[in-house]
Amino acid sequence: MDVDRRKFLASVGGIAAFELLSPEDRAEAIEHYMSGELDNWYIDEFGETAALAPIRPNWYQQGGGQQDQDGPRPARGTGRVFQPREEPLAEMPAKPTLIDFYRYRFAPAQHVIRSATHALKEGHPERTVMACLLHDVSQALCRSDHGYWGGALFAPYVDERISWGVKYHQALRFFPDPAVGYEYPEFYNRIWGKDYVPDDYITADYKFARNHSWYMEARMVTMNDEYGFDQTVPVSLEPFIDIIGRQWKDPVEGLGYDNSSSAFMWRTLIDPTRPL
Repeated sequence: MDVDRRKFLASVGGIAAFELLSPEDRAEAIEHYMSGELDNWYIDEFGETAALAPIRPNWYQQGGGQQDQDGPRPARGTGRVFQPREEPLAEMPAKPTLIDFYRYRFAPAQHVIRSATHALKEGHPERTVMACLLHDVSQALCRSDHGYWGGALFAPYVDERISWGVKYHQALRFFPDPAVGYEYPEFYNRIWGKDYVPDDYITADYKFARNHSWYMEARMVTMNDEYGFDQTVPVSLEPFIDIIGRQWKDPVEGLGYDNSSSAFMWRTLIDPTRPL
């Protein structure tokens, strides 16, 4: 997927605003921009249905992606469900499942579905496919440190290796590993130069993950991440329904109502307008 540098810089408030961002915030900004552009392209190409209504700001215009809005923008790390919109969020079922969240809060989720499609095509284990399907959807809740948010959000419902992989993919994406075929993304160099240095905590977490026995759980997410921007591959959530059924444990009470360690996060996704 080609990145229009001028359009990207405009999306973060211009070159001056971009230069004030921390290295990690710069990385988050470019990946969020690319995911948003991919979702917008998909909507323009194929339309949308009530069951897959996307979450997008009200300044979105067909064919133009994210356009200028009047007044101040929300903080860049703000999750998608907190963005201003003209229409309220779709009502969730009484006992929502993960698939319900894909339909009503994460959709169209093109980047993660394309990433998981590539993992499935390459014959990776189902837990890797599941991690790819999950790895960026926490940006609906919070963009900043999305890997860490995602790891915590999913941990009660998946094999621990899946949530671990989601968490640490955020750090590993900045560090090449030629031995397994992962190169530093070239578009990072194009956007903010070859002297880019990740934040200290990212480097520390990379070193921890690199020496962990589960290293490849996160590395495989980064390796499939790059293919998540390929617009030439037709994709759908349907091929993953059975995999979700085997790799994800929906609580009988519904996500958000099971008293798990992340239930409050799911309730926030259900209704982000509650004042307390």
